[in-house]
Amino acid sequence: MFNYRLQIIVFFILISFNVYGQDDSDVHVIQQIHDEALLHGDAYQLLSELTSSCPGRIGGSENYRKAATFMKGALSKISGVKSSLQPCQANYWKRGDVENVYMTGKDEKLEPLDCTALGNSGSTPQEGIFAEIIEVHDLDTLEKLGVEGISGKIVFFNRPMDPTKTRTFSAYGGAVDQRVYGPARASKYGASAALVRSMTLRSDDNPHTGVTVFPDSIQPIPAIALSTNASDKLSKALKSGSVSAFVQFAAENLGLQESPTVIGEIKGSEHPEEIILVGGHLDSWDISPGAHDDGAGCVQSVEVLRILKAIGYKPKRTLRCVLFSNEENGLAGGKKYAEVSSAAHEFHLAAIESDAGGFSPRGFSMDADTSVFTRYYGRVNQWASLLEPYDLYFFKGGTGSDISPLKNQNGLLIGLRPDSQRYFDFHHTKIDTIDAVNPRELSLGAAAMASMVYLIDKYGL
Repeated sequence: MFNYRLQIIVFFILISFNVYGQDDSDVHVIQQIHDEALLHGDAYQLLSELTSSCPGRIGGSENYRKAATFMKGALSKISGVKSSLQPCQANYWKRGDVENVYMTGKDEKLEPLDCTALGNSGSTPQEGIFAEIIEVHDLDTLEKLGVEGISGKIVFFNRPMDPTKTRTFSAYGGAVDQRVYGPARASKYGASAALVRSMTLRSDDNPHTGVTVFPDSIQPIPAIALSTNASDKLSKALKSGSVSAFVQFAAENLGLQESPTVIGEIKGSEHPEEIILVGGHLDSWDISPGAHDDGAGCVQSVEVLRILKAIGYKPKRTLRCVLFSNEENGLAGGKKYAEVSSAAHEFHLAAIESDAGGFSPRGFSMDADTSVFTRYYGRVNQWASLLEPYDLYFFKGGTGSDISPLKNQNGLLIGLRPDSQRYFDFHHTKIDTIDAVNPRELSLGAAAMASMVYLIDKYGL
């Protein structure tokens, strides 16, 4: 009796494994994917060409449109891929050629501070402004100070990212509100300008730009990122007494400009109505070549299609590479793509975004509507043993800004999660160059994405 029962149990386990899990061929295919990426990968060369020919790809700019044409051409070189540009308009903020901050204390000596304008910053008068600096560490302090304590002064937001958080995106999330919302809040109380500590755990002289948001009802003021070293110098000076600053900045908002999203597609052979998306955002901040953020994610997504074609894999479902416009300054590309997709009654079974740098992949984070997430997450975890040999694991959590508007289609949203420890060293800076990217790590990220696409395409969710 015992042996009979054991046979029955084993029988159902094997049935379940073959229907819902994987078979031996999957080990071979995933190995093929990694071999192709590591031996014949094109990602690093493509990234080198993108960052050298189209740096500073801020949405709405000429360099962005040049990059879109270039990447459309790269997709069209892959056999069987149909490439196109999806029309999109993005608000184009243009940095001026004057960016100066000098601090002065009791000795009245002017000392320059390493700085750069934040996206959507306002300008000073041509002759600049001179005002007293007040230091704050949270947004609530502004309300306590009020108009009386802030009007006419320069507000210095100096809350560092928390170095004790091993997940650096958590440290970033705990500090970035002062950059995104601080300048507008300061303007509301009459501040003449805002200085913001750069969002990085590294101590250096490289200021990090990024978006700051001014609602229509708030007058944009000069909003300026200081390097971490400059921030520490200013904070130290403020502890010794009153400090003022001379600020001179120029910038302008040029309104909506064409900024297309790039799409490459391979039609599915059995379930073409189900779409598996891989993507990243093609735009980068104007001061940055955008190698890690997010040229890496874009070339990895192109590489996914190339790898699967190179190993002779024929997808059952439609595979779509999407290089989104304007993630950095408004998410126009992601919103437009989701709008067009939903209007066409499309269904994205899964969407995978790479927007955390080209470092060694550590796994995938996942999200979906609560009505489907438990089922999807349980399904994907049945493939864990296939990806563990590549040090890839599954997590619950945030995925990607560009794919988030697709959540209401009830597919699975996935974010590639590389090692994040050095990402914010380069994020939104002039040093986010091709030299900061390791070719092998970049290729491993593409292989990880291609492996996930293969499994979802073969087995569904």
